[in-house]
Amino acid sequence: MTRCWKKGPHVISENFRVNKAAKVLNENKLEEFGQLMYQSHQSLKELYEVSGIELDTIIEFCKDHKDCIGARMTGAGFGGCAIALVDKRKLEDFGKSLVEFYKGKIGYEPAVFASEIGNGVRQVF
Repeated sequence: MTRCWKKGPHVISENFRVNKAAKVLNENKLEEFGQLMYQSHQSLKELYEVSGIELDTIIEFCKDHKDCIGARMTGAGFGGCAIALVDKRKLEDFGKSLVEFYKGKIGYEPAVFASEIGNGVRQVF
């Protein structure tokens, strides 16, 4: 039996979080935005049921790392990618620590990529 009844509450709460995220980003409240990211991941895990041990391990690490203010899975889930908000001056330490933590729990190393916030959607050609 499928658990479709859990998907609706996720969608409704995620829409609320997206609207709130736009507001707090416009107000430059990055810590509050980070908490919304953690809430989103928890909802994707518990209600939408698209997370897994790999993604949950990354989010567990992020929640305990002093230089990470938010993280969530991204993409389709089921082991894919996560995104974390980390001060770029602390990224090297964060990445090394994440790899060590993840390898200890999962058994192999994850890939860690750095990216920066851009100027938003715009025409590029």
